[in-house]
Amino acid sequence: MTLEEIHGQESTMENTDRVQSAGADLEGLLVAAKKQDYLTVGVYESAKVMNVDPDSVAFCVLATDEEYECDIALQIHFTLIQAFCFDNDINVVRVNDIERLADLVGADETGEPKDAHCILVTSPSANPWKDPSLDKLSLFCQESRSVYDWVPTITLPER
Repeated sequence: MTLEEIHGQESTMENTDRVQSAGADLEGLLVAAKKQDYLTVGVYESAKVMNVDPDSVAFCVLATDEEYECDIALQIHFTLIQAFCFDNDINVVRVNDIERLADLVGADETGEPKDAHCILVTSPSANPWKDPSLDKLSLFCQESRSVYDWVPTITLPER
């Protein structure tokens, strides 16, 4: 085994630990933000918030699964949302388990699951909300960008 192979295995193990830790942090952030009523759930609802008050957006989660992978309209929305987030220094992550994400953000008034394809964590500009999970996720995104992973994928922990 060469030194490069050993380093590659260590790097892969460290990356797996980072992603798992980020998944737990994302779950914690979403639960805390939901309690504070700092979540905006849905592609169109998120676009409205970004248009009206972009400074209030602290974090963005984009979610898809195999069923929606070929949805061209959704992919176009994702591209526009990502571009907006990059232009406004908003961290963005992807999650591949939309059902788990929908469980975390809950249902709407009618009991139907919310459209969890895009979730924004907002924070009022006048009184910014601080959460340790948000700080950890921001660091995770920064580290990912340093290795050219512009929109890292996070795996949520199993229930």
